[in-house]
Amino acid sequence: MPVARTRSVALLGLQGALVEIEADISSGLPYLVIIGLPDSALSEAQHRVRAAAANSGCELTGRKLTINLSPAALPKHGSGFDLGIALASLAANGDVNPRSVEEVVHLGELGLDGRLRPINGVLPAVLAAFRAGAVTVMVPTGNADEAALVPGLRVIPVASLLEAAIWHGGAFEPLTVEPILRPATATSQVDDLDLGDIIGNEDAVEAMQVAAAGGHHVFLLGPPGAGKTMLAARLPGLLPDLDPDAALEVSSIRSLAGLPVGATLVTRPPLEAPHHTATAASIVGGGSGVIRPGAAARACHGVLFMDEAPEFQSAVLDALRQPLESGIISIHRANAVAHFPGRFQLVLAANPCPCGQYGARDSECVCPPSARRRYLAKISGPLLDRIDIQLRVTRITSAQVRVAADSVRADTASARRRVAEARATAAARLCDTPWRLNAEVPGAWLRGPHARLSPATTTSIDRALERGGLTMRGYDRVLRLGWTIADLDGASQPSADHLGRALYLRRAMSS
Repeated sequence: MPVARTRSVALLGLQGALVEIEADISSGLPYLVIIGLPDSALSEAQHRVRAAAANSGCELTGRKLTINLSPAALPKHGSGFDLGIALASLAANGDVNPRSVEEVVHLGELGLDGRLRPINGVLPAVLAAFRAGAVTVMVPTGNADEAALVPGLRVIPVASLLEAAIWHGGAFEPLTVEPILRPATATSQVDDLDLGDIIGNEDAVEAMQVAAAGGHHVFLLGPPGAGKTMLAARLPGLLPDLDPDAALEVSSIRSLAGLPVGATLVTRPPLEAPHHTATAASIVGGGSGVIRPGAAARACHGVLFMDEAPEFQSAVLDALRQPLESGIISIHRANAVAHFPGRFQLVLAANPCPCGQYGARDSECVCPPSARRRYLAKISGPLLDRIDIQLRVTRITSAQVRVAADSVRADTASARRRVAEARATAAARLCDTPWRLNAEVPGAWLRGPHARLSPATTTSIDRALERGGLTMRGYDRVLRLGWTIADLDGASQPSADHLGRALYLRRAMSS
């Protein structure tokens, strides 16, 4: 019998590559060996596959069976190759149609009873197979809805190895089994949080709309109870729906992280809020075997909120500096480098001192000045310099509560429409450039002939730069904020007032 072949997918980050699975039967004792740089989970497939085939009534050959995974130099991780290995082995023994098996990409983990278990990362794997030219993919029933999100590809859901073998022409007696499905997981609805719930702090409410319109990062400084968490939690609701490419990217990351995807793509920007005890690997990604996306990657096209920022390890915070600049998260391993998208909006929140009461009108701070400096110094200057909006938030007073009861406040729906209009204005202005948001535009372009403002307009930030109140990076970020504020106001370009407001948002925490 010639060598039987089929295909599966190896994932590295969100990128996938087709892997050819070859099965060869030779003389020798019954033994299944897997070669081609498998990891531990994949090496154990020899036991899963043989037991699953025997318990399904389609037992493998009683001779030596060699499985080769090509290309051999490509690292291969996880249990998603089980189905392909089993069907290639059956095809080599003539139990199923070899040509049918060869034409289909197979994904799925086998249980010892022969049933197929859902696996993580099916959406990016199926997408990679489609981009590589595959036309048919076979997946576990529990992954069928997720795989069907890739248009133009035929998806064959199967509940067991026996069902898969029969589909490929195997002469076996059908047996109905209960498919293994993913447990239903409730997802948080951040859009249920309304901006109108926030009383007072009008500057902070406006700052969140500016952040949403331009894609700017935010640092909120204030005592406990000032509303920092409320503001951050409402930022995703201000963002427009994801476009198809972004929705596919966000859904693929969720799939790889083992989060529920469902029968439709995720269309709303995500919110990730890791605890301050999180490690660098849990924030940027990593892990042994399959490299999993961290909180920063899961927040792609959404918001990464880090409450009590000084309580995070300094190494964890500084690990975000590279993604904030490049928009890409790179995880380096000895034999490979995995890349994840890292276009998220970072929101940091911090108390002004260890006790949290410094600057509060109704409480007294007991921290010495040195303790306050050390506390906020945990957020490094280079990281803070990359954050456009740095705002001080104060507790509201009883007078503000009474005034707010009779006033009309902006709600999330109206603010989202305003943000969408500002983004459309920016996109039209930047249509001939590779950028779509003001936060993405480099300073050289803003200071160049395409968007240069008059000296009379930039007087306030020119003086701040000369006096050392702004770095050159900070200068460019104030320009970006100025353009966003102008877009929100419907102006054709920033005025001196717009830049003054932008400078306030940049330096308010030091006031």
